Amino acid sequence: MPEHRHILMVASTAPSHIYPSLALMRELVARGHRVSYAVGEELASLVRPTGVEVFEHPSILPRGDEEWPADPGEAMRVFLDEGIAVLPLLAERFDDDRPDLVLYDIGGHPGPILAARYGVPAVQLSPAFVAWDTFEEDNADFYATLKASVSGRAYFDTFTAWYRENGLDWDAETKQPDHILALLPRALQPFAERVPSRVRFVGPCLDPERLADASWSPPTNGRRVLLVSFGTAYTEQLRVYRSAIEAFGVSGERGEPDPDLGDAWHVVMAIGQRVDPEELGPLPVNVEVHESVPQLAVLASASAFITHAGMGGCSEALWFGVPTVAIPQAVDQFANAQRLVELGVGVHLPVAEVSAESVRLAVDSVAGSEEVRARLAELSASTRAAGGVGAAADAVEQFLPK
Repeated sequence: MPEHRHILMVASTAPSHIYPSLALMRELVARGHRVSYAVGEELASLVRPTGVEVFEHPSILPRGDEEWPADPGEAMRVFLDEGIAVLPLLAERFDDDRPDLVLYDIGGHPGPILAARYGVPAVQLSPAFVAWDTFEEDNADFYATLKASVSGRAYFDTFTAWYRENGLDWDAETKQPDHILALLPRALQPFAERVPSRVRFVGPCLDPERLADASWSPPTNGRRVLLVSFGTAYTEQLRVYRSAIEAFGVSGERGEPDPDLGDAWHVVMAIGQRVDPEELGPLPVNVEVHESVPQLAVLASASAFITHAGMGGCSEALWFGVPTVAIPQAVDQFANAQRLVELGVGVHLPVAEVSAESVRLAVDSVAGSEEVRARLAELSASTRAAGGVGAAADAVEQFLPK
């Protein structure tokens, strides 16, 4: 057991980037380490219960259901601009309280600069799949378009210049972190056999506090649970919600303790803030709608999951062995959806093809398949065997200077 040390975590102010490592922060604190956590002030409440010392700063990242830029270069630039603005604040706070190790999210760009400034190791925590040895060649068209665009060219040039101004001779177009902990199932990593050895797959670090959330309880009648959720940033899905309600809703008297609905599903729907529940119309007796739900608690009881295929939701689905219907919206979600199909545990339903009939057919095809259930049992076991929170904390401690 290493002596107790000071660890600085440089986060990104987005829930999908924060949730994957919350349990790791809690575990590091429980092991006696002092953890300072830098995050935008509006999400400080997410991390404070873990016992870390929160350093709050202003954030320009979109909040909640606010729209992200559609242009890839502009979306990447939001993280970069926040990092540039936050770095002086972090230096002012920690120059006289130096950490022994810097952890940083994939969007926590000041992390490597601070580590170099203090002469300590830097370790990236990746909640998404990582680059493999031929990543740019395999995505040549995308990168050629990105680098040729005004926003993409400005991003790379600004990033490289900023790092060099701060003593790091990095080319932002080619440099990969020296140390990475991948907080995802290895099964979800494309071309996992071609990922460099500097990447350690520790698996999902699910937070027991989130799993124990008692704000939702499974139905007592034993009906199968269908979760419909598009995370925090892609919730404006009125067509999907209405299709799911039409596909699975049944008539009955709400308020009856256990109406006889045959083998109907119990549908749990998280719709975010941008959709007015009134637009869904009268709710069937077997459908419950919320702004948000405790996703881990619901997935622990679910038999199917309609999702946008964010990496967090995909990882959690494998952990609990839940088949998926992926309706991807942006960024890595299309690759994640494809990977679930390749693994034999999900189907990809393009958003343009969503209807009550297609949603019902997709859910039935994965939830009713013995082959899918068997494959999920294998993947759930291998996902949990990666070690999760304990393996991640052990890895962090191994990076601490002796």
